[in-house]
Amino acid sequence: MIVLANAQASETLGADLAALAVAGDVITLAGPLGAGKTSIARGLLAALGLAGEAPSPSFAIVQPYAPPEVRLPVLHVDLYRIGDPDELKELGLEEAASDSLLIVEWPKRAPEYWPAALALTLEILPDGTRGLTAEVPAAWKARWPQT
Repeated sequence: MIVLANAQASETLGADLAALAVAGDVITLAGPLGAGKTSIARGLLAALGLAGEAPSPSFAIVQPYAPPEVRLPVLHVDLYRIGDPDELKELGLEEAASDSLLIVEWPKRAPEYWPAALALTLEILPDGTRGLTAEVPAAWKARWPQT
């Protein structure tokens, strides 16, 4: 488990991921409300070149970013409001996944939809810090610094 002391540590982790991510990657972020999922996504997007703060895609569901705004196409996805995994087909994520980085919050709303994702799970620890665990797929084994 990686302990993230504060929101800045979560954003720094996101920035570290940006240096490792390539188009076609999927990073899922799971955990309760307020655990830091969006902080990681914001750090990642900032490190990819996004100027200003990335909005949470909670209401839009999918927030796209494209060069030159960022160095590679990114889809920031928030599945919190998805009631049925079949709704994902309408979003066109499968088609976009091959040439974009997908950052998916609340992946448990669509279980097994991204089996090859770098699956990050956050929890709020008793002292208020965040604990992060990772399921690292084969495509990330050589890149993930904690393996």
